[in-house]
Amino acid sequence: MRVRIFPILLAAVATFRMNVATAGDIAYGVQVVVIDAGHGGDDPGAHYYGTYEKTLTLNVALKLGKLIEEGMPGVKVVYTRKTDKALAPTKIADLQARADIANKAGGDLFISIHVNAAEDASARGVETLVMGESSKEQRYNEDALYENNRDDLIDMSDERTAAIVRAYIQNLQFTYGQYSMAIARCIQNNYGKTGRHVRKIKPQLLRVLYATDMPGGLTEIGFLSNPREAAYLKSEKGQDEIARSLFNAVKDYSTYLLEMRRTEEPPEPAAKPAEPVKPAAEPVFEPVKKQGVHYAIQILSGRNKVARTSPEFKNYAGKILEYTAEGTFRYKYCVYESDSKAQAQSHLAEVRKTFPEAFVVRCRGDKIVK
Repeated sequence: MRVRIFPILLAAVATFRMNVATAGDIAYGVQVVVIDAGHGGDDPGAHYYGTYEKTLTLNVALKLGKLIEEGMPGVKVVYTRKTDKALAPTKIADLQARADIANKAGGDLFISIHVNAAEDASARGVETLVMGESSKEQRYNEDALYENNRDDLIDMSDERTAAIVRAYIQNLQFTYGQYSMAIARCIQNNYGKTGRHVRKIKPQLLRVLYATDMPGGLTEIGFLSNPREAAYLKSEKGQDEIARSLFNAVKDYSTYLLEMRRTEEPPEPAAKPAEPVKPAAEPVFEPVKKQGVHYAIQILSGRNKVARTSPEFKNYAGKILEYTAEGTFRYKYCVYESDSKAQAQSHLAEVRKTFPEAFVVRCRGDKIVK
């Protein structure tokens, strides 16, 4: 099962505080923002009134990136595309490629920009989607994501796939689900300040959010199928306002993270004199977990303890670190304990050859934490 962790609240380790110095020595809560312009190349997206979704999303993405670069100096902006191109020959591979760019960049915020469409030309407004499953289970929301975006959703018709995805969603709420909801609220609030009609935040089984290792959301900037909204989306004024709303949302989210960090960061412990270490009666081969904040790659979890030499761990038997966390599957089994997320991620491809759903987790002592 694949759950992603994020490098946002790195409390005790100064190396990962993500303080970005500016002229005023301001620290930003985000360090790397990944902007994803939906569709591209031979995947045009929605097409109404002589305009393609892929063009509008790219225009807004570039404007947003420029605002961040100018308004939040030191914050790195990464684009999944800066030109009219697809990233892979198939839709699924293209969505994975976008996530790969974000993950490789070490992004701590992912914003995917799309344009909505509906059969009813009167449908209007903006909305932001987060990874999740609505109470309607697999029922497709025709007003929210029309025919051109069907491939963006995870197919839940296969029972095994559905079980894996639902397990991921359950774990997501523990890891960074609240932060994805936070950026979604920031986006929606800033849309509302400009007078846009704001629709509800909705959970959707979106492939691109499933594959990214960071909080994020997919924002639908308006209905291209609505003549009035189409004119607004096509205008320079409209695109500038949308980009500005998203930029203000990133700033608000950054402030939110800084406040969370201040409330969650524990005081530095007072130094204690080192105690003499008593030699063990016999060699101890159990791995020693790092103290403080660190990272590892989780490969399995369970309700009950499993011996670290169990055949379930395959070629990692005997190399396992056991952690605990809240929830039904309390025991978490990990490998490759590392001081940084990037260091842990460098081993992820290797581990996924044996455990395809392995993912990076954030740890403190012997617990997996948010």
